Amino acid sequence: MAINLKSNMIKYGIVIDLKRCYGCYSCTAACKAANNTPMGVDFAKCISGETGIYPAAQRQMLPTLCMQCEDPECKRVCPTGATLQNENGIVTVDKNICMGCGYCMMACPYGQRHKVSGWQTYFPQAKEELDAYQSYAKGKWEEKYGYGIASKCDFCMQRVKDGRLPACVESCPAKARTFGDINNPESDVSILIKRDRGFQLNPEFGTNPSVYYLPAR
Repeated sequence: MAINLKSNMIKYGIVIDLKRCYGCYSCTAACKAANNTPMGVDFAKCISGETGIYPAAQRQMLPTLCMQCEDPECKRVCPTGATLQNENGIVTVDKNICMGCGYCMMACPYGQRHKVSGWQTYFPQAKEELDAYQSYAKGKWEEKYGYGIASKCDFCMQRVKDGRLPACVESCPAKARTFGDINNPESDVSILIKRDRGFQLNPEFGTNPSVYYLPAR
């Protein structure tokens, strides 16, 4: 468990309770709306699977997003310095520096980076111009991310700066996600990790993710 009890610096993290997640995809939809991602790009995904054997088989969801690793491989391999990490541990991409080489996409062990070559409409058969919402979303995407470069989840950094929760956390009806400071031993996320046996996904990758999971049923 990688909680630095000596540091006063806030390190943001998310705890996902696999017992609570029932696969409604609210997180995926809210993330898409908040980040204006085009068709085929989801910063927040839910992978569906099954555990057990019939008649005791159960459907199990595994929500995924950028793990905001403490030692991110994507940052290590970036040749231009476009991948940055702020004081709170959030990994971002400077679109003005990224040259779209794709090294970070190959290096990310969790597959949480995307590169969009052009805007993909949700209605490819439509011959008219984009509707008002898609025009708005396209403009917002181009403003923040653009094309031909790396894009990724940033824990909804602007929302957090404004005192709000990440969209995926705020929208979860099952309260399966908790957001907070994993450097603070008294925060909700730290208590959940310690009390309920929180674990990182594939810790053997050695990147020290800031997303933790609580065991499934």
